[in-house]
Amino acid sequence: MSTTPDLARQGGKGANLVRLAAAGLPVPPFVIAETDAYAAFVAAAGLDAVIADALTADAAQASETIRTAFAAAPLPDDLRARLVDLIAPLAGGPVAVRSSATAEDLPGFSFAGQQDTFLDVTGVDAILHQIVACWSSLWTERAITYRERNDIGHHAVALAVVVQAMVDADASGVLFTANPRTGLRDETVIDATFGLGEALVSGQVTPDTFTVETATGTLRSRDITGPTPTLTTAHVGALTALGRRIADLYGEPMDVEWARVGNELSILQARPVTSLYPVPPAPDGPPQAWVSFGSVQGMLEPITPLGQDVLRVVLCGAPRALGRRVPWRTAPYLAVAGERLWLRVDAALRTRLTARLAARMLPVADPGIAAIVARLAAEPAFAPTAAGPQPALVAGVLRFAARLAPRVRAARSHPVHARRRAERACADALAQVAQALERAATAPTPQARLAARVAAVEDAAPLLLPTILPHFAPIMVPSLRALGQLRRLACHTGLPDAEALALAALRGLPGNVTTAMDVRLAETAETIRRDATAWGWVAETPASDLAEQYLRGTLPQGAQAAIAAFLADYGMRGVAEIDLGTLRWRDDPTSVVQALKAHLARPDSGLTPREEYTAGQRDAGRSLRALMDASTPRRAAAIRNEATVLRGLFGARETPKFTLIRAFGLIRDALDASATELVAAGRIAAASDVYLLHLDELRRAFDTDWHAVVAERRAVRDAEKRRGQVPRVLVSDGRAFFDGLSGEGEFGGVGVSPGVAEGPVHVVHDPRTEQLVPGEILVCRGTDPAWTPLFLPAAGLITEVGGLMTHGSVVAREYGIPAVVAVDGATTKLVTGQRIRIDGTSGAIELLPN
Repeated sequence: MSTTPDLARQGGKGANLVRLAAAGLPVPPFVIAETDAYAAFVAAAGLDAVIADALTADAAQASETIRTAFAAAPLPDDLRARLVDLIAPLAGGPVAVRSSATAEDLPGFSFAGQQDTFLDVTGVDAILHQIVACWSSLWTERAITYRERNDIGHHAVALAVVVQAMVDADASGVLFTANPRTGLRDETVIDATFGLGEALVSGQVTPDTFTVETATGTLRSRDITGPTPTLTTAHVGALTALGRRIADLYGEPMDVEWARVGNELSILQARPVTSLYPVPPAPDGPPQAWVSFGSVQGMLEPITPLGQDVLRVVLCGAPRALGRRVPWRTAPYLAVAGERLWLRVDAALRTRLTARLAARMLPVADPGIAAIVARLAAEPAFAPTAAGPQPALVAGVLRFAARLAPRVRAARSHPVHARRRAERACADALAQVAQALERAATAPTPQARLAARVAAVEDAAPLLLPTILPHFAPIMVPSLRALGQLRRLACHTGLPDAEALALAALRGLPGNVTTAMDVRLAETAETIRRDATAWGWVAETPASDLAEQYLRGTLPQGAQAAIAAFLADYGMRGVAEIDLGTLRWRDDPTSVVQALKAHLARPDSGLTPREEYTAGQRDAGRSLRALMDASTPRRAAAIRNEATVLRGLFGARETPKFTLIRAFGLIRDALDASATELVAAGRIAAASDVYLLHLDELRRAFDTDWHAVVAERRAVRDAEKRRGQVPRVLVSDGRAFFDGLSGEGEFGGVGVSPGVAEGPVHVVHDPRTEQLVPGEILVCRGTDPAWTPLFLPAAGLITEVGGLMTHGSVVAREYGIPAVVAVDGATTKLVTGQRIRIDGTSGAIELLPN
């Protein structure tokens, strides 16, 4: 048996035991029947064919067939002799026989309980029998299902078996080197029970629990379930010290199984804790707080490495508007954790001025995050001080505010002119990126062109926000003030639907780029409808086939030209588009084609998006008139003034992001050209692999083979895509906050688009693969503009993240769809087909009988 950890030969559990023993930790004697023994048994019995055939059935039937075949297969003589020699040193006493799969006890997957363990096994024949039983347990129903759910190929796993001397334990249990309930990284939690720990692990007994401050060994709390504690203070201290050694060895929080005989402690196994969300590294000192960038953007998916870098480059340009330069590689307020981007906010909370700004702005952007941050702000560690830790930041904010003041006043006086100035600023920012990339394309060699393109991104992308913000901030400040004033004035009317009438003022806003895109998409469908051949072809062909035909250029000419014209202007959009590395509509136009088919299937009596936009404008006017009629003359005049400001400015809400996405489209065009050259040079396998590299790596991309790096990063990305929950806020002490507004017994969120909708739920995780039936209520984690086609048939909208200004809210109001956002756990608490009623004003969600 090898004394060096080797996952492929020893499996997860075995490799961890080898590593622990090599580090001098107290591990009971053990041997490992490595995976080649499993492979030899399967080959000798001809089980590969049995397994392949059985896996065509459901998991339960497959498991029964495979395990029956394992049990009936004889152990070959040569393999038996080899195993007898292996276990001989331990065969004189009782042993534990434990499965050790190659996809088990890993950082991404624990596989806890998926394969079998047998305790107190005695005698050579019994040990050999249980080794075969462990091999067979690679094919339990639960293990097959777990692999399928986590997209792990059955052919990619094998099984080793650990045979370990039994410990006649006085007490045993589990130790976590981070608190699994709170996430706190500075606490060790020990669960302990008398005797063997199997009953504890299987949930059959209630343990004693000890919570310890890891660094000092100080006992913070203990919960004893019986008359006598299982551990003394000395035992707890010794276990905590062992846990600290193991965590230091692995460099991450660990889940450790242990046993005690008298005062002697043994480590039975250890695995990474898979349930904790990773936190950005932080130096010693006051705790740091981080807000999810993706949550604010309505996109909770992991971000590609190149996408992370480009976002950092863009966001680090923002301080230039305050007269500061922040290097994107070392920016202290940006971090990546769990392949997602996080924005640091604790410095702002500790500064009185910025704390007040955050308290006012966050509830509009994301009420759920705002509620969590408000709870943190009440903690002494985040309390603001008189001066705050960042006087330079405060001074920059004050200078910026002084520069903006005249523009804010001008925006209130001439809102349409201000909005159009902001649109011109966005066009100027985009032109700077385009010119830089055009110059880079003239470099003489593939590597020179790629290096020049990287330099263009680093030089031009940081100018996007400082060019846009001085024009966009003077729009948003008076817009938000006008909206707040309008809602306040509406309350004074005493009308029962005052809040809904105020929100209705946001319908049919001029200058909304997403509305313009929706209208253009509908007009594209009308162009296709006027061509009988194109109409019939698009209406009768599945969307996926139409998308492939479009990419090959084989659609009927009328449809091909109409879709091409739309994608020429909007093809840079796509699901999770804030990540540079995700596919765009022009790469996979399935979503666009699905929307076109939905438009073509609409009855002639239905309103087109342009008609809906016009109807929204009329509805806004009627709502404002109702508020004014119910007000005093003075308040009616105030309502008119605030509405003029709001409707003149607020349509620009999505223009800056649209500008960024257009810039990303230009950058993708440039990088795709270099990626094609990298493929030709054999450095990557596919053009899309370039987005799994970092910006700095692209500078030497033609000098290195990236296949192994890309494969590793794709595996990490795929694992993160399977993460069930993503926090909204992280704290450097390890705490992860998932919920914001919901309390015990409550189910609802924030109403952002007025009206009441009733209908069946349709939970959607990927808009590229699902389509709504008219009348369904769309339930999802969050939306970006690529989700807009699904709004067409939707009766209502529920999202887990978002606020009054986020994309889904804006589009829902435009379409007149009731919407509720910031509903914690909506995609798990609600199921497709379940009937509900939502109130887009109050945020209430009512479950109805089906």
